[in-house]
Amino acid sequence: MAVVIKKIKLQSRDHMPYFHDITDEVKKYIADSGIKNGLVTVYSHHTTCSVIVQESSHDLNFFGRENLQVDLVEIMEKLIPTCRTEGQYHHPGPKHLEFALSNPGEVERDSLNTDAHLRSVFFGRSENIILEDGKLSLGDFGFIYFIDWDQIRERKRVAEVMIMGE
Repeated sequence: MAVVIKKIKLQSRDHMPYFHDITDEVKKYIADSGIKNGLVTVYSHHTTCSVIVQESSHDLNFFGRENLQVDLVEIMEKLIPTCRTEGQYHHPGPKHLEFALSNPGEVERDSLNTDAHLRSVFFGRSENIILEDGKLSLGDFGFIYFIDWDQIRERKRVAEVMIMGE
C-alpha cells in the first residue's frame, strides 16, 4: 500500500465565512500519486474550519459566494450567531485568553471566534472519500470544500490531503 501526503495552502478573505473549492487540487494530487484504488482523506487541523463534500450551486451572489453556501451561512447564523461581543459565549474564559495571548502576534479580540469553533463541530474537520479506478467517489454533483468559519481576521490556512491505496 502506498501513502501520499500533500498540503493545499489557502487564504481566507473578506472577514466572512469563506468556502474554498479544493476539488481540482485534490484530483491533481491523486493523478500525480499514481494510486488508483483506496481512500482519500481531506483534513483541517484548524479548529475553526471544516471540510465538506457538497454540490456546487453555480449561481453567485454579489460577494462571489455560491447560493447554497449563502444558505448554509444564513442557517448557521440562526443556529450559532456570529460572536460580536465579549461575553456573548462562555468561551473564551480567562485561562484561555492567558494561553492565547502567550502566542506571538495574538490579541484578545482574535479569541472572539467561538461561533467558528462551534460551527466546525457541526460539519467536522475532515472527509474520507473512496478512490476507485483513479476517480473520487463524489457522485455527479459533489465538490470538496474547505470552509473557514473564522471571521475575526483573514488568515493563511492549510488543507491536508492523504491518499492511501494501490
